[in-house]
Amino acid sequence: MKIDNMFYGYERKDGQVGVRNHLAIIPTVFCANTVAKRISNSLSGSVVFCHGVGCAQVGYDFEMTARTLIGIGLHPNFGAVLIVGNGCERFKVSELFKAILESGKPVEKVVIQEEGNSSTAVSKGIKLSLPLLQDLSEQPKKRFPLSCLTIGLECGGTDATSGIAANPAVGFASDFIVNKGGTAIFSETNELLGAEHILARRAVSSNVSEKILKTIANVENKLAEETADPCYKNRSALISTGNFDGGVSTVAEKALGNIAKSGSAPIQGVLGFAEKPKVPGLYFMDTHSHDAESTTGLAAGGAQIILFTTGRGTPTGFPGVPVIKITGNDSLYHRMTENIDINTGTILQGIATIRDAGREIIKEIINVANGKRTKAEMMSHDELFSIPRWTWI
Repeated sequence: MKIDNMFYGYERKDGQVGVRNHLAIIPTVFCANTVAKRISNSLSGSVVFCHGVGCAQVGYDFEMTARTLIGIGLHPNFGAVLIVGNGCERFKVSELFKAILESGKPVEKVVIQEEGNSSTAVSKGIKLSLPLLQDLSEQPKKRFPLSCLTIGLECGGTDATSGIAANPAVGFASDFIVNKGGTAIFSETNELLGAEHILARRAVSSNVSEKILKTIANVENKLAEETADPCYKNRSALISTGNFDGGVSTVAEKALGNIAKSGSAPIQGVLGFAEKPKVPGLYFMDTHSHDAESTTGLAAGGAQIILFTTGRGTPTGFPGVPVIKITGNDSLYHRMTENIDINTGTILQGIATIRDAGREIIKEIINVANGKRTKAEMMSHDELFSIPRWTWI
């Protein structure tokens, strides 16, 4: 079957293109989570981004929360935004409101302390949201080239099949999107230990090469500090017990499989957490390896679709951003057919090549961009939104 080089999406005023058209309900602080959830529960077509931060943060920790919530608010899959604040948080409602308003996206806000009660704030939020949802329902789709797509590349619950089947197939798909003028972002810094020299050779410049090496070295040094205390010697493994059980023996072995999902394209740059690329191409984003935290960075950095490989089985999804689940483990696929979208275990069975499986992933990306719901979407999985904390006070 011929691959279509176009998809149907939603045009935004800032020039971005969404593959979904949801109302995003964003609490600025954990205190506003319950009100935000109650508003969302009353509104079909909305997604809510509850989190545990927004207050008692300083420095880079605070900046990362602000950048993440602003990135979600500006994300092209969300055609409008309702901000829910408490009123005394450190990350102010006005800052998030201004950033979204400047993009031209419709945005409203409700502040609990100004309304007087939670129930009053819920009623106000619903009232403000209804016209936004009505307008979204009338917005037509248009055709766009694949150069308008940004895909996030994620691993979770890795086993031995991930590095030799699922990730290489994703790498083929990633190269295709990049070659069409699109963007791909990979992350999970501490799961790149031992493969940094390979990535550095793919950098577009010596500066990018040095930044790749420095970024991964910084994490390695931090991990060395954290695992040096003999009190924690039994909890110092850098890969999970599930990875061990799945046949991955070391973090370097995991890294060699992990980088396969980035394909072979030149690496344009190193992004901070939730940072949006300025030009198309392949990027490395500096994130933790925690599935939810790294996926949040990718989404807040503008990825409209996430390709998520898993060999052990991970049912999770992200609110408003389709997550395509891909496995190289044929047995897992047949055990978790409700959760896994694509089976690249056919590579190991000799039925398909990496190219065959990669083309299947490309077709799925385009189908999902056109509106096909992923398994995670159909099962209402939305667990992958999580803002990490770098510092504690």
